[in-house]
Amino acid sequence: MHVLITGGAGFIGSHLAEAYLQRGDWVTVIDDLSTGSIRNINHLKSNERFAYVIDDVCHARVTAELVDMADVVFHLAAAVGVKLIVERPVHTITTNLEGTEVVLEQASKKSKKVIIASTSEVYGKSESFPFNEEQDLVIGATRRARWAYACSKAMDEFMALAYHRERNLPATVVRLFNTVGPRQTGRYGMVIPTFVDQALRNKPITVYGDGKQRRCFGHVFDTVKCLVALAEHPGAIGKVVNIGSQHEISILDLAKLVIKITDSRSEIKFVPYEEAYAEGFEDMMRRIPDTSRLKELVGFAPEISTAEIIQSVVDDRRHRSHLR
Repeated sequence: MHVLITGGAGFIGSHLAEAYLQRGDWVTVIDDLSTGSIRNINHLKSNERFAYVIDDVCHARVTAELVDMADVVFHLAAAVGVKLIVERPVHTITTNLEGTEVVLEQASKKSKKVIIASTSEVYGKSESFPFNEEQDLVIGATRRARWAYACSKAMDEFMALAYHRERNLPATVVRLFNTVGPRQTGRYGMVIPTFVDQALRNKPITVYGDGKQRRCFGHVFDTVKCLVALAEHPGAIGKVVNIGSQHEISILDLAKLVIKITDSRSEIKFVPYEEAYAEGFEDMMRRIPDTSRLKELVGFAPEISTAEIIQSVVDDRRHRSHLR
């Protein structure tokens, strides 16, 4: 099988490419390296079944050729990270909407199977827990740039499902919940790699707000396993599926756990949202997925513990530091 991964030099994309190559499949990735890194795929270049293209997925001619060669397309290319979203809302909106439209249009011409990566952010400020794929979305005011990402990804979902209904495109939407693991950086506000980097340097661990926000973290290996399984399941076509762990932890407790695992001398420093992002910044206090649909379709859901996830990030950071 030939797999195309947009955003394939990113954190999740590179692991997904690796998984398919290990199965014996052919993999092509396209990435403009705006948030991805060539270092994530350097170890794959020697594989004769791997190819990469450094370009923007919005370039329709390039994307059309790559889609034409593929049996299945994973669309992971997107603006990512709260920090980037708040600082560059125009980039966030245009990247997410235009890129998805190009991929869906080209895939629909040849009826290629497409997996569209969405996000738990689309649930917005909903307080109906755990988040179920069929529930209403509650998004904040348009004057708050923080919600630009959620709205753009929700529109990606609308487009994918519209192409499925109107043009019979075999599309599946996956909502990812805080995927973490080796190769992820804290550059755009990802919390666990940020905490780990701070702890390994014995620097203050910066907890935004009061730290009572609760999140569920899933390991990238689990996420990739789910993505591959959903791509092969005909029952997933035309559906929205949550992918995430149900192991919930507060951000404050997460900081404490990182300190414990790294045996760090770091102290915890609380930083107001206004200082970290912008005045009037809004956050989601809880984000926990209902994974019953995922389990029904593929028989499993992410289960690697938060402590194991942190340890894998710590090991990766130490390994990379040693290599340098």
